Amino acid sequence: MSEYQELVKSFQKSRNYVRDFLIYGFKSREDFSVKSGRTYDNERRRIESWLSEYIQADYGPQGKTLSLRLDSNLLGTNPLFRVWRSKSFTANDLMLHFFFLDLFREDASFTADELADRILKDYGVLLEPQLIRKKANEYVKEGILTSRKDKKRLLYSMEPEPARALPGVLPALLDAVRFCQLTMPLGFIGSTILDGQKAANTVFLVKHGYYGFTLEDEVLFRLLQAMHRQQAVTVRNRSNKTLRPQEEIFHMVPLKIFVSTRTGRRFLCGYQMKSRRFSTLRLDQIQQVTAEGPFDEYICLHEKLERNLPSCFGVSFGASHEMDTLKLTLHIREGTEDYILQRLRREGRDGIITRVEQDIWTYEKTVFDGNELMPWIKTFLGRILSFASSNAFLEQKFYRDVQEMARMYRREE
Repeated sequence: MSEYQELVKSFQKSRNYVRDFLIYGFKSREDFSVKSGRTYDNERRRIESWLSEYIQADYGPQGKTLSLRLDSNLLGTNPLFRVWRSKSFTANDLMLHFFFLDLFREDASFTADELADRILKDYGVLLEPQLIRKKANEYVKEGILTSRKDKKRLLYSMEPEPARALPGVLPALLDAVRFCQLTMPLGFIGSTILDGQKAANTVFLVKHGYYGFTLEDEVLFRLLQAMHRQQAVTVRNRSNKTLRPQEEIFHMVPLKIFVSTRTGRRFLCGYQMKSRRFSTLRLDQIQQVTAEGPFDEYICLHEKLERNLPSCFGVSFGASHEMDTLKLTLHIREGTEDYILQRLRREGRDGIITRVEQDIWTYEKTVFDGNELMPWIKTFLGRILSFASSNAFLEQKFYRDVQEMARMYRREE
């Protein structure tokens, strides 16, 4: 039986619930098929304790659905940062945290045995050195403590706080921190610095903020680490194309992170070992990233990717090894509709634009996946004289969609 606890050991347990049921906001309790309805209720109560003032309920044919109502134009910080602070702990975890803060406040260094002796002497608490060593190693992994070898001794010390590491400089940087915690990846770091300095953001607001994507910042951080170290990774991915999510394992070399300027969605671009091709995965579908060893041909793959990127219109490298060429013939009145030409040059991503004759222009582009251009091409309907593609399926699809639209809007006589 799943028991309710407000705090969680790992945020992975609640991340998918927050995304699927509150951010997307179209699933009801009956759609929660992963575990029991009791688990759904426990997850819902936990998230409501974090974000109660931002949750709204709607009622429809599927029943009650919950969603988040966030207006970034009115918020000085991302409310979803709260979920990163909701982690469970034991009594020893809590005591050792404050013991460490006190013992390391003067830039001192101790072994685990020395820490056990000092804790017994100063605070009257008897703790096993093995327990202290385990907690200290966790803090080293988190970047709170550092460790170094002194002959046969392993010494632990604390990283200086920002205010101590940058005396006199940090206050002048707080405006930059206020801005970055709203606009940059891993903004929770900036939010934590502001909380530590007791400095709220009263300076900046973001009109279009993609706050929901902070839920994948832990995944992003692991990928950036692997890219910096030129490592391969194992990715556990969950596809949402079916009602019951399907999980897959990919062995990849992470090379780039793509970010949509329209939706804020982020993608991992990498080289898949099995298919021996470049491909992309949505970060919001990646469940776990495990680093493997260094990849010797990392630089070579990165250079090859850079040569291939001009042939990508979006984030797709296509399903086959053949390229798609698309050619669009447009009627554009010169002198009065020059803004259409400007838009072609601005949004066409280096496609070839040619003047055929007075008021007749062509746009041509060769890409890995021509299907990515279709939504953009259809925005020129009314000016399109003809459309052609080396991919017969895309050409047929275009004219079929136009005929279907004409049928839908045709007025009956």
